[in-house]
Amino acid sequence: MNAPAIVHLLKTHKLLPHAGERPKAGPVGPRLRRLRLQRKASLSQVARATDVSVGFLSAVERSQMTASVATLRRLARFYHVNILSLFNPSDVNPGRVKPADRKVLEAGPGVRMELLSWGNAAMMEPHLFRIAPSAGSGESYAHDGEEFLYILRGTLEIVLDGGEKHRLEEGDSFYFESSNGHHWKNPGKKETLVLWINTPPTF
Repeated sequence: MNAPAIVHLLKTHKLLPHAGERPKAGPVGPRLRRLRLQRKASLSQVARATDVSVGFLSAVERSQMTASVATLRRLARFYHVNILSLFNPSDVNPGRVKPADRKVLEAGPGVRMELLSWGNAAMMEPHLFRIAPSAGSGESYAHDGEEFLYILRGTLEIVLDGGEKHRLEEGDSFYFESSNGHHWKNPGKKETLVLWINTPPTF
């Protein structure tokens, strides 16, 4: 099956909904604030430990700004959770997940992460990433596990620690170990859509 046929199949099964069908992102700020209060930490303590400014962290907690994937990863690590928990998923695997029921995170300007499935016993963490032109992860980050990417639409540039750079086009797939630091961006002029799977769910 070629790339256009795969995209058509995904659209048929509503993995790629139209813009009007997109689920709304839940506010991550209150969840981060709740985690901070549970740790009995001040804004300045968390900001210093995660290398962000107090003002920025405060704005994120009040949902006035969004944090990049790399920054969310640092915050999650500080709170001893992973980014998956910031989606606020239930422990129960829902089985079928309709587009409107996906869990969503806005991870910095122009990066939208849609969680495609979840559950306490899940061994993988599948996302649909929507990445606007010039948007990306921010600085390099790493975590345990392995990752698989399939470019549904557009272009993605991913750079692994050591300078290994890959330019992925529509229809390309890519696999790497998550412990290898990596950062990425959309170098193109249109939105990039990526089926992105982490296993196990340590992201």
